[in-house]
Amino acid sequence: MIEAKNSISTFLTFAGNAEAAMDFYVSLFEEAEVFSKTYIGEEDRGETGKLLTGVFALRGQSFMVMDMESEFLTPLTWATSILVQCQDEAEFDRLFAAFSEGGSVMMGPVEMGPFKKVTWVTDKFGLTWQLVW
Repeated sequence: MIEAKNSISTFLTFAGNAEAAMDFYVSLFEEAEVFSKTYIGEEDRGETGKLLTGVFALRGQSFMVMDMESEFLTPLTWATSILVQCQDEAEFDRLFAAFSEGGSVMMGPVEMGPFKKVTWVTDKFGLTWQLVW
């Protein structure tokens, strides 16, 4: 059994950069924790040395990532996104700057409804984030 904080987790596949993505996401949140990293061995399918599974949590929400073989990889799209309710404007601005660097801003930041700032931004790894404050 894979050690995780929750029995239901978000599972993300990447094309050879899963470990870099996981390390990037963990670096952005104070309440982040890495549970495990398992690498593809010579006897396994996939590229030896790439991430078979990486398990981590951001603010208690569990995620698992892996490097997928290119013939089986389905690209990430903005149809699925990670929603972050920012604790303050400084956190919103810091996360927006990090996710938009090398990525693309789909919307915002704008004021919307009860929120002072809202944005949809796809990061350099292709994962879309919704930030609200």
